Amino acid sequence: MKFEGHLNNKLPNIGQTIFATMSALANEHDAINLAQGFPDFDCHADLKNLVNDAMKKGFNQYAPMPGLMSLREIIARKTEDLYSAIYHPESEITIVPGATLGIFAAIQALIKENDEVIVIEPAYDSYIPAIELAGGKAIVYEMLFPEYKIDWHQLRKFISVRTKMIIINTPHNPTGTILTNEDMIKLEKLLSGTDILVLSDEVYEHIIFDGFEHQSVARYPQLANRSIVVSSFGKTYHTTGWKMGYLLAPENIMVLIRKAYQYMAFSANTPVQYAYAEFLKRKEFYIELSSSYQLKRDLFRKGLKGSNFKLIECNGSYFQSVIYDKISDMKDVDMAVKLTIENKVAAIPVSAFYKRKTDHKVLRFCFAKKDDTLLRGLDILCKL
Repeated sequence: MKFEGHLNNKLPNIGQTIFATMSALANEHDAINLAQGFPDFDCHADLKNLVNDAMKKGFNQYAPMPGLMSLREIIARKTEDLYSAIYHPESEITIVPGATLGIFAAIQALIKENDEVIVIEPAYDSYIPAIELAGGKAIVYEMLFPEYKIDWHQLRKFISVRTKMIIINTPHNPTGTILTNEDMIKLEKLLSGTDILVLSDEVYEHIIFDGFEHQSVARYPQLANRSIVVSSFGKTYHTTGWKMGYLLAPENIMVLIRKAYQYMAFSANTPVQYAYAEFLKRKEFYIELSSSYQLKRDLFRKGLKGSNFKLIECNGSYFQSVIYDKISDMKDVDMAVKLTIENKVAAIPVSAFYKRKTDHKVLRFCFAKKDDTLLRGLDILCKL
């Protein structure tokens, strides 16, 4: 079956996401999937029971558009405890079906035709399509390689009178780097006196290592009052398939986001919201999350020491990026495909996170896996 008429292609340069491509390839060739960012272990049994209980109690119809008030209230308390930031549950917190949809809703609501948005690359691949669908233009700044640091003086040159937003991501996907207090102060100074908004992707906020603290924009009042914070339940509670996240923003920004969001999904899964509203009371879960993932990061990094891969610094997220130039001079996409088909370990080529497909011969591995999965993957990788 085929439509014979003319179709408008609003994303002519974009095909299937690299995550879907590499996961499908891993499944086809029975490879160890260290590519797509999801755990291969289950979420807490009590969390599943809470969802089931909510369903049995009849909480199976639409939730309020901004989310259950009980969930928004506990998020407000959590945010104040962690970052000393006050967000009003009624008007400044919105529950959304997944952080990616939250990012999309914010961009659609706040970016119009010919607006410019600064995207810091490598970057999560949903940012630029969302900008282009809104009619905006992505202005791409590439971080310094191999440290993946931001030269804020250089980034200043990318700002114009048409700049309406800058997107930041910490802890960072795909590199595992983090923004520091110094970075946030520089960003604050950079934007002072402008009307530029910040979209802060903080979905890995609870996965940060080596004694560092997550530097949310919410900690910085002069940034918080111009920022949309994006958070994820899926990343924190090992429930990526439940597609649940939330946004924090000042009331006059949030009201615009809700206008757009109500026509995208209207509301998020009701019984899951009831479950999270109860489970978030267990502060120890997200407080101890970093230490449990640090053990996996350390296992993976230790396993690759002495191999032909060069490790890139990883201070957060559940991704380890490596340089493979001692193994092959293949393009990273080709290397990822070869590794999956021939060696039975799947990774993500980091060029997929660049608009220009910049290739530094870097692969991204996800270590949010069972120790046995990691060890089997390491055994193969160390022989390359």
